Amino acid sequence: MTPQQNTIDLLKELQSLPKECEWVEFKENNAQPQEIGEYLSALSNSACYHKKEYAYLVFGVEDATHQLTGTNFCPHQTKIGNQELENWLATQLNPRIDFNIYEFDYEDKHFVIFRISATRNTPVSFRGEYYIRIGSYKKRLNDHPERERKIWLVEKQNVFENEVAKENVSEDEVLRLLNYEKMFELLDKNVPSSADTILNKLKEYHFCRFEAGKWKITNLGAILFAYNFNHFPKLSGKSVIVRKFIGTNNRNMEFEHAVRNGYAAGFEALVDFIMLHTQKGEKRDVIRTNEYIYPKIAVREFVANALIHQDFTITGMPIAIEIFSDRLSITNPGASLNDINRLIDLPPYSRNEILANTMLLLRFCEKRGSGIDYAIEAVEKQGLPPVKFSKGEHHTRVVMFPSKPLSEMTKEEKVMACYQHACLTYEDNKTINNQSVRERFGIERRNSSIASRILADTFNAGFLKQSEPKNESKRYASYVPFYG
Repeated sequence: MTPQQNTIDLLKELQSLPKECEWVEFKENNAQPQEIGEYLSALSNSACYHKKEYAYLVFGVEDATHQLTGTNFCPHQTKIGNQELENWLATQLNPRIDFNIYEFDYEDKHFVIFRISATRNTPVSFRGEYYIRIGSYKKRLNDHPERERKIWLVEKQNVFENEVAKENVSEDEVLRLLNYEKMFELLDKNVPSSADTILNKLKEYHFCRFEAGKWKITNLGAILFAYNFNHFPKLSGKSVIVRKFIGTNNRNMEFEHAVRNGYAAGFEALVDFIMLHTQKGEKRDVIRTNEYIYPKIAVREFVANALIHQDFTITGMPIAIEIFSDRLSITNPGASLNDINRLIDLPPYSRNEILANTMLLLRFCEKRGSGIDYAIEAVEKQGLPPVKFSKGEHHTRVVMFPSKPLSEMTKEEKVMACYQHACLTYEDNKTINNQSVRERFGIERRNSSIASRILADTFNAGFLKQSEPKNESKRYASYVPFYG
């Protein structure tokens, strides 16, 4: 179906709506820029209020009868001063909601459709004023506080995964844009020979839906199984970027690799790519094997967590995996919703519950809440320094470090390694002591005083408490995390 036919079908669909529809406005030629801007605010707010994805401002349709009359309004040729109308309108809206302008001819008449995204996070204003549709009238939102309150409540029900990544697609396009073969492989099922059966399975998992005679691919379907994010403009910034640098800083980059296919479709290849570029070299025993700087299970779990727990509302910040000579850094948009010192023991709180549950169903991560445990355990077994978790206002970062002798670890690294060891042990309903700390760091028994020093530093930093406070013996003291 051509874009021209899509807009004609949309015009007919809107024309068939009831006369008083609060998220659609029909006009003929009254195209004053100020009034258009007020309608963008009003219709966006009304679409949110009515739980619609879009609102529409249509020129060329008589309001009372919905008769197709055509219009002489040509927005792409209209300017405000030296500024194009579309750009002027966008700069006067707060927040800057998305809207598209479609101009086309049908039956020898000219039509214009503004497609306006429903607002998110807050009601949208135009030049400092908030508007909304009440019946067939445009009103100031401040005069209707009950509707404003409901807009905030409706926003809380918006779910990224259920929103539409691409609409008005044919059956063939759905099958061409989504890697359904990978989906069946992950589900351990044979690919059906019937297109209808494939589409029904995609619908069952909410990767697409069929509404009003048209197919729509959801964000969930695209983010997991897109052949290429570039086919989905809304998701084009959600690629994963892998960068490798020469040395310990980002001034000399060896390469940058963008992974543009869906997370589920490309996950294993992404992990293998990271492992390939974090090799120590080959170990030549009886069987030749590759040795890796970081344990694969840790890389896998931390990458999966970055994909699942990112904040999709943040634009211009893709997931970045950066390989340096002295560290592997994984950064995702969105500050962690959990305390970064409680990631091992607390159940995960995700912004994207549907995505998290689907990734779990597809076996990309361990059971909920155990992935970080497995990753830290693998790091300990390989004798690596502790994993560093950090978060900023708009990001979360996980950093792993190559193996190094205890003598080269900083005091802070020893403390955090001891604390993470205590968290893991506590999850097994056990305590840590001098012996377990020696085992964690590979300290010989004759150097037990070193383990005692690490325990004391971790205790003094507030990360540990004694499991039996009344026991005054330092030699036989055991500890649990501060939250235990």
